[in-house]
Amino acid sequence: MGLLEGKQILVTGVLTDASLAFAVARLAQDQGAEVVLSGAGRGLSLTRRTARKLTGEVEVLEIDVTRPEHLVAAASELGRRWDRLDGLVHAIAFAPPECLGGDIFRAQWEQVQVALQVSAYSLKALVEAFRPMLAAGVSAGSGASVVGLDLDATVAWPVYDWMGVAKAMLESLSRYLARDLGSERVRVNLVAAGPVKTVAARSIPGFAAFEENWAARAPLGWDVHDSAVVAKACIGLLSDLFPMTTGEIVHVDGGVHAMGG
Repeated sequence: MGLLEGKQILVTGVLTDASLAFAVARLAQDQGAEVVLSGAGRGLSLTRRTARKLTGEVEVLEIDVTRPEHLVAAASELGRRWDRLDGLVHAIAFAPPECLGGDIFRAQWEQVQVALQVSAYSLKALVEAFRPMLAAGVSAGSGASVVGLDLDATVAWPVYDWMGVAKAMLESLSRYLARDLGSERVRVNLVAAGPVKTVAARSIPGFAAFEENWAARAPLGWDVHDSAVVAKACIGLLSDLFPMTTGEIVHVDGGVHAMGG
């Protein structure tokens, strides 16, 4: 029996099969879960094509997290399919090019608010939309689990700029959500991953510097092509193995976060 046998999980942020979210979805299926994906905008057709690389018929919901009507419609649609939601994976992040590249002063509020809404506030928006289904998950075991993908925000990284600020917001928000959802037995945790070669990573100017230096700094080493190590941590948090863990940030980065300059 798999760790997620019988669980029903929504995975957001799948774009291609190189996405961290795709690795999570595939491993969740391997561990017995039924999975639904979400996509948005111009990437929706790509998400649907990528879904065919998973096992069986995998439904794809259209969810633009900046449009409340999408969230309402998606929750209604998923509610017709499932009576509960055991797990929700938040793997959504975006920042306009002005928000990245090594000059924090370059972006104006018009660009910054997009980065903050899509990359951080969207966690609250998603959880709020699916809250009744998440709360219903307690009847199926130890309760539901929300897992978000993160990059450690305790330091200022080269080129990451406002996305780093958005991740700091995400980390703080996850703790407040953990506080307010605890009585409903809904856990909220983040996985702070090291750099993995994804479409999102390639869109960040100078991100190759992360990839080149990370392995040298990591006590355990680091392989930028290995998304499975991140997916395994997510599966652990989605499972019933951590029934009393919430508001936590699990680092899957080879140990870089614990090392000095």
